[in-house]
Amino acid sequence: MTQTTEKRSDGKALSLYEQDILLWVEETAAKLRAKDFEHLDLENLIEEVESLGISQRRELFSRLNRLLEHLLKRIYVNSPRNYSGWEQTIRHQRVELKKLLQTAPSLKSQWEENVEEAWESALENIRKEYRKIQFPDHWPHDRSVEFLLNEDPWIDEDSPSSPLKPLKKGGTGSEVPLLKGDLGGSS
Repeated sequence: MTQTTEKRSDGKALSLYEQDILLWVEETAAKLRAKDFEHLDLENLIEEVESLGISQRRELFSRLNRLLEHLLKRIYVNSPRNYSGWEQTIRHQRVELKKLLQTAPSLKSQWEENVEEAWESALENIRKEYRKIQFPDHWPHDRSVEFLLNEDPWIDEDSPSSPLKPLKKGGTGSEVPLLKGDLGGSS
């Protein structure tokens, strides 16, 4: 173990954990592999293990918040030139959320609670950013893991504002399917 030479304000020597956390992690891992439990810094080890769980819960909330913000923009903000960027962010958050849930499947049990909290935060942020747009007070779609990580609610063909909803051509009554490129964005 490395000897400490630095001192705290109370005169006590700094622990390895306080001096160099990376070295502390390496030494702690080596002690665990060697089953040298007697010499473990249990207080800091417990703190670090607990912080891993907190960090994963924070990441779940943060990614859900960003996903919901961009879903709100994509569904409710009429700005075709931004659709591609918003959809890219949605895809990225979904990929990262899927990885997170694969790494920590127990986070699925906290999904509903986190969706609710992330929705409130996302809605507050988006309403400040787009003050003239009326956003719903409650998420109008399914809140399940499967829906939020796989479905694109802006492509709902039954929605009156769907980009795939057929439009009537020139009052003739004949329907012409509208494609994404027809919305005025770049092809």
